[in-house]
Amino acid sequence: MALIFAGLGIAVIVAGAWLWTPDKSRQQLELKYLKSKSDFVEVAGVTLHVRDSGQKTLPAVIFIHGLGSSLHTWEPWAQALADHFRVVRYDMPGAGLSGSDPADDYSDRRGIEVLARLMDRLGLEHASLVGNSIGGRLAWAFAAQYPKRVDKLVLISPDGFESPGFEYGKAPAVPGVVKLMRYALPKSFLRANLVPAYADPARLTPEAVDRYYDLLLAPGNRDAMLARMGQTVLVPPPPLLKRITVPTLLLWGDKDALIPISNAADYLKDIPNAKLVNLAGLGHVPHEEAPDVSLVPLRAFLEE
Repeated sequence: MALIFAGLGIAVIVAGAWLWTPDKSRQQLELKYLKSKSDFVEVAGVTLHVRDSGQKTLPAVIFIHGLGSSLHTWEPWAQALADHFRVVRYDMPGAGLSGSDPADDYSDRRGIEVLARLMDRLGLEHASLVGNSIGGRLAWAFAAQYPKRVDKLVLISPDGFESPGFEYGKAPAVPGVVKLMRYALPKSFLRANLVPAYADPARLTPEAVDRYYDLLLAPGNRDAMLARMGQTVLVPPPPLLKRITVPTLLLWGDKDALIPISNAADYLKDIPNAKLVNLAGLGHVPHEEAPDVSLVPLRAFLEE
C-alpha cells in the first residue's frame, strides 16, 4: 500500500512538472509584440500599452478588447480605418502588454475610470467607442456614465445581462479548474477554449493562438484575468442603457456560441437609437474571423 501511494505521489509530481507553465519573459514579449517604447503610457497609476494611429485631427475611435485578448485583436480594422479616423487601441490593465493594476482593482468602475483618464491623457474630449464582449460592456457603461464623451457606440456581442451562474449583484465563483491555469496552461487547452469564439474553427490561425498564449503568459496577466473574473459584479443594464442616446450599432455573429445573437433584443429594446447588423456565419470575434466582411457595416456606420 505504501508503495502504491509513493507511486501516485511520484506520478503527481511528474505530471505537475510536465504541465507547469511559468510566465514568459516580458523582454521577449515586448520584442515580439511591442512596436515602440513610446506606446507605454502612464494612466491612473497603470502602465498601459496603447497604439494611437491616424492623424490626430481626424475623428477618434477607441477600441476595447474582450477578456483574455489584447489590442492586437483589432489589427486588420485599425489598419483599414486609419486613413479616415484616429484609431486608438489599448490593452486593459493586466492584459496584453499593459501592466497590472497596483490596486488589484479590475472592476467595471475601475475600467471606466481608466478609459476616461486615457482619453484625458490623449487630449480626447470625446470619441466613438467600439467594444467586444466585456469590452462591449465597458463601452456601453461608459456611454451611460459619460454621454457627452461618446460620439457613436459600436457593441460587438456585448456582455452585461445575467445568465445562469452569473447573477446580478453577485461576484461569480471562479471554478477551481480555471484557477489552475495560473500554474498549468497547455497551449492545446487554450486553443480548445478559443475555438468556440469562431463559427469556423479553421479560421483560428496558429499565429492567433500563439499571440493569445504568449500574452496570457505575460507576468501578472493570469492573476489579473482571474481577479477580473472574480471581481465582475453585474448590475441590471436597462436603467443604464436607456440613458444612451448616441447612435448605436450592434454587430453580432449569428453563430456566436458564447453570447447568442438572441441577446441583441435586450439591447434593441432599451437603447433608444440602436440598430442590429446580423453577421451571417460568424461567431464571437467577427473582427478576427472575417475582418473584411465585418468591417463593411462598421465603416458605413462610423462614416454616416
